[in-house]
Amino acid sequence: MDPAIVERLGKEHPLARHLDDFLTDQRNAGASPHTLRAYRGDLLQFTEQCDGEISELTAPPIREFLTAIGALSAATRKRKRAAVASWCKWAVRHDLLDANPMDKIDTIKVAKSLPRPAAATDVAKVLNSICSRRPRKDIPLDRLRDRVLFETIYVCGTRASEACVLDLDDFDLRQDDEHVRIHGKGGTVRTVLLDDRGYVALLKLYLGRAGYRFGPAFRASINGTGGPLSYDAAHHRWENYCEAAGVGIDIHQLRHAHATELINGGVSIEVVRRRLGHASTETTQLYTLLADEVADTEIRAARRHRNRR
Repeated sequence: MDPAIVERLGKEHPLARHLDDFLTDQRNAGASPHTLRAYRGDLLQFTEQCDGEISELTAPPIREFLTAIGALSAATRKRKRAAVASWCKWAVRHDLLDANPMDKIDTIKVAKSLPRPAAATDVAKVLNSICSRRPRKDIPLDRLRDRVLFETIYVCGTRASEACVLDLDDFDLRQDDEHVRIHGKGGTVRTVLLDDRGYVALLKLYLGRAGYRFGPAFRASINGTGGPLSYDAAHHRWENYCEAAGVGIDIHQLRHAHATELINGGVSIEVVRRRLGHASTETTQLYTLLADEVADTEIRAARRHRNRR
């Protein structure tokens, strides 16, 4: 049984086994480590306040749970509700519940907000604080790995969790036709062109120095015996680099920055959607609104400059 479930609920909790089975099925179905981690955390928080059998689960305790987390953001509450909904749907499918109590729970509306891209100058400042694109020969392998990992997120527009699990087999580095295969949400796969020559050169340098022949591209240990660097570890390292560089950038803003740069460069919505792995163009279109704001800011700055003459 999942150690986190044992620690939080105990083996004897009536819902522990069912929660463990649900997570196992999700893992076998190809759910990403990030998704599994979110499901585990949200459902443990919910099941800790439940003491009955899963067959007795009804709408009232779910409402109580959602009320208890009412102080959280709408996006967080929506995610936690979705986790409970997925578990209940799984339970109905496995004949553990006669009816889905989530049918009686209203959805949570989240106001759409514009993504917050990082400025290219700030991204460059952090990346260069890790090491330059032409690193010294004595640069530690873990710093070279980190530079390539975070630049992969930036120049490919991947999610951090997608970049962490990249395998050597996902890279196709044939001269002048370099691509990388990204494993996205819901088991989707997309192929992204590696069109930045400086990044490609740095990637090849890193892989050559690492000497890996197969397995994870970004490994947790310097000697290459570990598994892929975890999302949490990557996030922690990125925060440390940002602090050292005196720049405040969330790791997900690298992806937003890439998308905004493409939109501002005239790349079509559909091409950007496919590159980012968005399920619908509606999500990608948020970047066009952001591009309008960028344009407005530049126009206002130009007007202020003209008026000062």
